[in-house]
Amino acid sequence: MKSNKILSILIAAIALIGAFLFIRIFMEDAEMIKTDAALQNKVISPMIYYSTFLLYAAVIIAVVLSLWSLIRNPQNLKKTLLGLGVLGVFLIVAYFMSDSNAVLDTQGVVLEGGEAGTTSNKWVGTGIWYSIILGGIASLFFVYDLLKGLIKS
Repeated sequence: MKSNKILSILIAAIALIGAFLFIRIFMEDAEMIKTDAALQNKVISPMIYYSTFLLYAAVIIAVVLSLWSLIRNPQNLKKTLLGLGVLGVFLIVAYFMSDSNAVLDTQGVVLEGGEAGTTSNKWVGTGIWYSIILGGIASLFFVYDLLKGLIKS
C-alpha cells in the first residue's frame, strides 16, 4: 500500500512539472516563439530536455525491470533467449532477401545518399523485409486463432 502512495506522488510530481513547462510555452506569444531563438531556448528547450529525460528514464526502467524478472525466473530466460534467436534468424533471412539498389524518386533520378550499394539501402530493405516476414507470421497466427475459435463454437 505504501509503494502505491509513493508511486502516485511520483506520477503527480512528473505531471505537475510537465504541466508547468507546457503552460510556460502557452504564456508566450506564438509569433515571438517562431522568430526569437533566445525565447525558444528559454521556453521550449526545458520541455524538450524534460521529455527526453522521461523517455530515457522509462526505457532504462523497463529494461532493468525486464532483466531483473528474467534473472529471477530462469525458465522465462530460456523462452526469451529462444524467441530472440528465432527473431535473429528472421533478421538474417530478411538481410539476405534485401538489396542495395539505388533509391529513385518519382522521375527516376537517384536520390542524394541513395546510390547503389550503400549500407543504408541494404538495412532499409532489411527492415522492410523483416516487417513483411513478421507481419505475415502474425497474420497466419491471427487466421489460425480465428479458425480455432470458429471450430470451438
